[in-house]
Amino acid sequence: MEGTDVTGQYQNLDAARIVATVERLSERIAARFPDAGLYVVCKQLLTTARIAKLRSEQLTRPIYVIRLVVSVLIIAFVIGIRLAFVQHLVEMDGVETDQVRQWDNLLQLLDAGTNVLIVLGAILLFLTTLEARVKRARALKMIHELRSIAHIIDMHQLTKDPERVTSTIVTTNVSPRLTMSRAELGRYLDYCSEMLALTGKLAALYVQNFNDVVALAAVSEVETLTTGLSRKIWQKMMIVHQVIGRVE
Repeated sequence: MEGTDVTGQYQNLDAARIVATVERLSERIAARFPDAGLYVVCKQLLTTARIAKLRSEQLTRPIYVIRLVVSVLIIAFVIGIRLAFVQHLVEMDGVETDQVRQWDNLLQLLDAGTNVLIVLGAILLFLTTLEARVKRARALKMIHELRSIAHIIDMHQLTKDPERVTSTIVTTNVSPRLTMSRAELGRYLDYCSEMLALTGKLAALYVQNFNDVVALAAVSEVETLTTGLSRKIWQKMMIVHQVIGRVE
C-alpha cells in the first residue's frame, strides 16, 4: 500500500502518498476508460483527497480565535463572580445585625452561589468544548462526502453483471448496455474496488490525529460500508477471473 509513512514501522497514514495513489489510479482509469463515468468519479475522489489532506492537517492545529474568545469569557466570569461575592460581603458588614442573622445571610449567599456555579459550570463546559465540536463538525461534513462517494462508486458497478460476458444470456431492449470485454470488465471492477479502499483510507485521515468519539464512529461506518461494497465487487471479479484469469 502506497499510503503509509515508512519510518521503520508502519505507524501513520501519509496523506501525500494517498493523494498520489488516487492520482495514479485516475490516470490508469483514464488510459483504459477515458469516456467512462467512473473516471469522472475518480477525479472527484482526487479533489476530495487533496482537500482531505489539508483538512486533516487543520484538525491538528489549534483554533486560536476560539481559544482567545473562550479565555476572555472565562476570565470575565471569574472576575464577575468574585466582585459579586465581595460586594455582598461588604453590604453585610455595613448592616448592623446580630450574629445569627449574619450566618443566615451567609448561608443564603452560599446557596445562591452554588446555583450560580452550576449554571456557570455548564456554560464553561460548553465553551471549553467549543473548539472540539467545531473540528468535529468539519470532520463529519467531509466524512459524509466520502460516504456519498462510496455509494456513487457502487452505482457505477451495479449494472456490470459478469454473467452477461461469461454466458450467452439474452438481453432485452431495456437491458443495460455492456460493451466491455471480459478482461475490461475485470479491470473495471478492480478499479472500483481500489477506489472504495482509498475512500476508506481518506476517511481514516480525519481521525488519525483527532481523537473524537463521534468522528471515530463515523469513520468506522465508512470503513464498514466500503468493505461491504468491495466484498460484493470481489464476488463479481471471482466469476470473471474463473473464466479468464486475472488481468495484468
